Amino acid sequence: MDHLLKVLLILVFFPAWIALNVPYPDVFFLDKREFDQTVFGNQVAVGPLENKKLKEASGMAFSLRYDGVIYGHNDSGSSPRLYIFDTLGNDLGTIRLKDVYNRDWEDIAVGPGPDPQRSYIYVGEIGDNRGQWKSIRILRIAEPDSLGGEQRIEPEVLKLKYPDGARDAETLMLDPVSRTFYILTKRDSLSTLYQVGIDAFEQKEAMLEKVMELPFTMATGGDISVDGSEILIRNYFSVYYWKRMEGESIPDVLSRPPLLLPYRPEPQGEAIAFHPNGKSYLTLSEKRFRIRPILYRYDRK
Repeated sequence: MDHLLKVLLILVFFPAWIALNVPYPDVFFLDKREFDQTVFGNQVAVGPLENKKLKEASGMAFSLRYDGVIYGHNDSGSSPRLYIFDTLGNDLGTIRLKDVYNRDWEDIAVGPGPDPQRSYIYVGEIGDNRGQWKSIRILRIAEPDSLGGEQRIEPEVLKLKYPDGARDAETLMLDPVSRTFYILTKRDSLSTLYQVGIDAFEQKEAMLEKVMELPFTMATGGDISVDGSEILIRNYFSVYYWKRMEGESIPDVLSRPPLLLPYRPEPQGEAIAFHPNGKSYLTLSEKRFRIRPILYRYDRK
């Protein structure tokens, strides 16, 4: 890791953590392990996104219908749009979600849903910097039948509550094996994992189940591979990786120490996604310090 950049990022974000009364354990700052170089290689810069309106990218996920296509979104206060682009950053259109607003969209996933012949986009309205909201939401639409221009689609809405009070989260993952959503908190002293099944959409409301704490904090994004066999979780300074064994649940996997993947910190790195072909994963930052976000790729060895 570039330790100078790491120190600069700590100096930039530290006052905000203090102002928000965020606890910070030593493990967040002091993961001094060497990068594991056996699974994925070093960062490759793809380039900036063609559509400059996606400048606060807090989440992205690959399409399962269109090869090499990615859905992304801005965070709180932005328009309720999904931005569509390819692995080179080329603009492929937008989707405006009807009759909803972007209170604080923080992550996105693509996976199974009610129709086994289709794949679905799930948007996590899970951010809550001040811990003030009584509920959070996951929005669902089917992947569109075509790309290009701007489409308008009304989403299904799942309203969720935490069993132990409001939480701020930026990580939404969908396990295609168990058909379970996992939400990982950000501002707890240790990021805490909660879960709920996809079938909760049938009731439109549900209570999340608290599962476990992970040995780091400030989680800003995560993804589960299309076959459910690999997991990525990131914060501002690290990317963590787990390999799932046959028969394991996601909590089983996350109970093991992760590998620390090669990663060079971005201005405010939050989005991360596995490529469905299994050959790489990509990261994207929000715009900070007047630095235009760059799409980065990490190739499998």
